[in-house]
Amino acid sequence: MSMTKASMCRLVKGCDLNHHGTLFAGRGAEWFVEAGFITAASVTAPERTVCAKIHGMVFTRPVKKGSIVRAESQIVLAGKTSLTVYVKLVIHPQDEFVVDGFLTFVNVDAAGRPTPHGITVTADTPEEEALQVRARTILSAGGALKNNKVGG
Repeated sequence: MSMTKASMCRLVKGCDLNHHGTLFAGRGAEWFVEAGFITAASVTAPERTVCAKIHGMVFTRPVKKGSIVRAESQIVLAGKTSLTVYVKLVIHPQDEFVVDGFLTFVNVDAAGRPTPHGITVTADTPEEEALQVRARTILSAGGALKNNKVGG
């Protein structure tokens, strides 16, 4: 299958702010993981999808109250039981880059054990091929998820 893509928007409200009056990194990370989960679970099933690893996030700018943050996500790699998703957060509608990174999700059975999902992913554009190269580089540097117990 081609790379499955999704997007969602969030309004930055007062309850999302840190002590500096800008988007709390923890809330941004929550939105980051949620966007990745929605994309991965859209091709497996929410009850069978767990987040196994966040492969780094570096925020490049503060985000002010009242901003609209758009999360763009897409599946870039598929292992036997895992899916690697690329997520990018931007300030909408200017597309000002905030953060990006990769997450690995694992397909599990009812007992929580990794189970094959039967999904393959193909890149259709040079941009998608570049994301696959980035993901493979990050995954090889961070080690594979093998024989690990999967948490929620």
